[in-house]
This record gives sequence, C-alpha cells and structure tokens, in this order.
Amino acid sequence: MAETVTTETQANGDEARSGEPSDRVARLLAFHLPQFHPIPENDEWWGRGFTEWTNVARARPLYPGHEQPKLPSDLGFYDLRLPEARAAQAELARASGIEGFCYWHYWLHGRRLLERPVNEILASGEPDFPFCLGWANHSWVRRWLGGNRETFVEQRYSAEDDQEHARWLAEAFADPRYVRVGGRPLFLVFHPQHLPDPRRTTGAIREACARRGLPDPYLVGAGSPEIGMDMRSLGFDITEFHEPHLLRLPMASWDGSGKRRLLYNLKRGVPSARLKVYRYRDAFEQACAMAEAVADDYPHLPCCFSGWDNTPRRGKDGIVMVGGSPELFAEHLGRCIARVADRPAEERIVFINAWNEWAEGMYLEPDLRHGSAYLEAVARVVGRPDSPRPTGGQAVPAGVAGSGERS
Repeated sequence: MAETVTTETQANGDEARSGEPSDRVARLLAFHLPQFHPIPENDEWWGRGFTEWTNVARARPLYPGHEQPKLPSDLGFYDLRLPEARAAQAELARASGIEGFCYWHYWLHGRRLLERPVNEILASGEPDFPFCLGWANHSWVRRWLGGNRETFVEQRYSAEDDQEHARWLAEAFADPRYVRVGGRPLFLVFHPQHLPDPRRTTGAIREACARRGLPDPYLVGAGSPEIGMDMRSLGFDITEFHEPHLLRLPMASWDGSGKRRLLYNLKRGVPSARLKVYRYRDAFEQACAMAEAVADDYPHLPCCFSGWDNTPRRGKDGIVMVGGSPELFAEHLGRCIARVADRPAEERIVFINAWNEWAEGMYLEPDLRHGSAYLEAVARVVGRPDSPRPTGGQAVPAGVAGSGERS
C-alpha cells in the first residue's frame, strides 16, 4: 500500500486532503462502480471480456424517445486497470466540487471481487484524490437480464471472517487519502440488516482500527425512511438514506405485462404494458419529503441520485425514470445539501448515486447527449469556480450502439 498515516497526523491532514471542507457547503461523495474492467469470474459467468460496458453498448431504445443507448464522451469506454483512466475520473470529479469517491467494495467471506482498481489505488498512491469504501454485502446473482435468479457467489458471515475483513479494512483506512469525519475513517455498509450479528461486525472493525493505531471509524449503515431504523441500534454511527429506493415506487416489485401498468405508463408518455416507468421529479420529491419528515428522529446522511434506467441490464423488465435533466438533478442535490447545512462542516456529507452506474442510467460522467452538464450542475450548486469546461452533447440516433450483444 501507499504511505500510511498515524492517529496523530490524521486529524490534521483530513481537511487538507479533502479540500478544506470547512469552506464547502457540503462534502459530496459519489458512489463509484469498479466493474469497468474484465475479471475471470465475469468471463466465466457472462462471457469472455465482459465488463459493465457490455450491457451499456448493447442497449436499445424500447419506446419512442427512449434515451438509449447512453454512451460516454470525454472519458470514452475506459478500462479501470489503467491509471490514466482513474486519474481522468478524479480530475473531473475534483473540478466539479466532488470531494471523493465511495468505491463499492465486494468482500464475500474472504473473497474479493472487482478488487484491482482499489488495490492499485492503494499500492500506487495515485490518483491523489480522496476515497472511501462502501461494502456491497450481498451475494452475486444472475438477475440483471431478467432471467431466473442464480447465485454465483453466496455472501456468508462468521466471526473469523469479520476479523479477517476488519484487518484488511484497517490497512485501507490508514491511507492518507481516505475520507474522514473528524479524523475518523468513513466506512459504509449497504445491507446492515443482512448482518447476522451487526454489533459483532462493527465491533471487529473498531477493534482492528484500535490495534492499527487508527481513530475509531465512522460507520455508516444504509437504510431508508420506510425502514425507520436508526442504524446506531446496530452498532453504526449514522444512517444513510440510500436512494433511489425502488420498492417504494408503484408496481415496481413485479415483472410482467398488464392493463393497469399500461395505463400508468401512458400517463407518463410511454406506450408499454411491461416497462416500469416513473417520473424522475416524482421519485426524488417523494424521497426528499420522506427523509425530511423523519429528519429529527435520528441522524442521517442524504443521498441524491442523478436518474435511473436499468434496461441495459433488465431489458423490458427494467425500471425507467423519465423527465430527468441536469437542472432537476441540481434541484434534488440542493435539497439534500439543505438537510445538512446546519451541521458542523465535517459532518455536512451528501452521497451522490452515482459517478458511473452507466447500466442503471445513473452517472455524472460526460455522455454524448448531455456533455458535462451533470458535472456543471454539481459545480453550480456548490459554487465551484474551477468547474469542468462544458462539453456539448450531440444527437445520438435511436438504435446506435456498440457490439457485445449476448444471449
């Protein structure tokens, strides 16, 4: 790993490394998907050379006006094995006012997947850009393309695995670029309620940090207003209201066609009896209203999402949010920032979902339609003077996509 820091120097280095959060309206952390490089497991499960780009490039419009495929512009179809690709992402994010990336971390009972980008970031010390980790603690299953659920790697838990995982995490937390809150390394768990003994797991992480000479970690448990659970009851420090919470959307939990769904979709301008179609504004306003209603019940961190369209993964069983725009995203982000405005500067954290979830239509990176408009929206909201140079989008004919279609 790169140079590490001790407890004595972490608190002092925190603000300098993260761009002086005391001067920012919020500390923006964008979720980052590392599945933009091939791995042996995906070669076996999905076909040789599979990456997230495979789903993105094969997407097709499923109704008139459907914005598919969504194709990258400035960064191209990058490969995260390349340090130049990681550096270019960091440069764009920093210029727009994003403080750091929250890389999804896949630890499945001692087995790590999609680990190479983070491994190389830790080993090389580059890019010099803040980051933290979010544990996607779920099994790996075949579900994206609408087929039967098939488990590839099952997530399992044990006391021994908690200890091993915690030791690895403590080494990552020691990196001087690691995002901290009051000197404490931030670590997020996506499914806290899946942990059979949450306090055992969180305790193991805290103990590993203490043995390593690190401050007590700032542990974040993802949840939602519907669940109504204060994650402090499970041993975490705070709850993150992860968005979008798709199950709150009408009829989102079942696949198939029907008259009711057709009528619902027609009101949203989509002539489909099978797709699940919702308005982006309705979805984010509902999310904000629910979070604001319980804001005083227990501490939480907001999460803003840029859009949603997972038809590249799920085809006609996908969920599409229509009517999104950089302007509406800026409105959504502004409402999330308002919820943390009265907090101490170190605690004004807002997550953005996501930096690069291209196959879910949820990304900030420049594309051929909008250029860098979503990054410009972030910069405007946070008042960033050195924002990315605007790049223009361009018309993309319906049906244009790259190769890589698979059965």
